[in-house]
Amino acid sequence: MSLVINKHARFDYELLDKFEGGLVLTGPEVKSAKAGSVQLKGAFLDIRGTTLWLKNSHISKYPPAAGVQQEYDPTRDRKVLIHKRELNRLIGKRKAEGLTLIPISLYLKGNLVKLEFAVARGKKKYEKRETIKKRDIERHLREKMKE
Repeated sequence: MSLVINKHARFDYELLDKFEGGLVLTGPEVKSAKAGSVQLKGAFLDIRGTTLWLKNSHISKYPPAAGVQQEYDPTRDRKVLIHKRELNRLIGKRKAEGLTLIPISLYLKGNLVKLEFAVARGKKKYEKRETIKKRDIERHLREKMKE
């Protein structure tokens, strides 16, 4: 069950390789995420030392737990749990090819909140125009097929 999808990720970036990781959240953050109060637009992943961090994502304060969350920062850095061999692979790709890590979606797997992210290369302006043009052509063909 998908909680949030980063729609801008597929438009702004060419996704090369996808990964899955666990997200370290507090109790009220999990409840807020399950309620759908999460934004991934503008978020990215950063490797600091031997840990992977989700930066610039926004998880709103959970209203019923207001007393517990006095000094809550909705855009704090959140730790992403992945295997060490995957982390080493990500470090190598980022250094060698100058790629970036972006979150694609946040979803539930059992009781756990998981993050799907990808190694991506930024698209140029003309590539974005081609994407829009291709989408328009496909839409036009679908309309013609219905008639």
